Amino acid sequence: MFGTFNISASGMTAQRLRMDVISDNIANVNTTRTEDGGAYRRKMPVFRAKANQPSFQEMLSSEIRKSSAGGVEVSRIAEDNSPLKRKYDPAHPDANENGFVELPNVNITTEMVDLIDASRAYQANVTAMDTAKNMALQAINIGK
Repeated sequence: MFGTFNISASGMTAQRLRMDVISDNIANVNTTRTEDGGAYRRKMPVFRAKANQPSFQEMLSSEIRKSSAGGVEVSRIAEDNSPLKRKYDPAHPDANENGFVELPNVNITTEMVDLIDASRAYQANVTAMDTAKNMALQAINIGK
């Protein structure tokens, strides 16, 4: 029972971080100069499973021992290595000797689609958690 809550909570945490990264990408859509030099590069969270899917016996044993199993976590934040956009603007302070400015490889449409996807995934985890809670409450009511 508690494993379900832990899995849903880990999914919610991962999707919230994903939304934070997407917000950072959108905020930096026009950033042509970063601390590392060059234009901002789009960032993407990389997810991985917390543990291998346990068998029924392993899951039962872990519940008895009160340890959590399963779920998702963000293993790292990767940079998108797709080419940066180039725009001719010789008056821009970050223009090169040929007058071109390197712009971030952030596409607002892609970011908005990813944001909707992350929001829906977050909501799905909320629904799964609510369902597990309602099942637990119904199980308690059986004994009455």
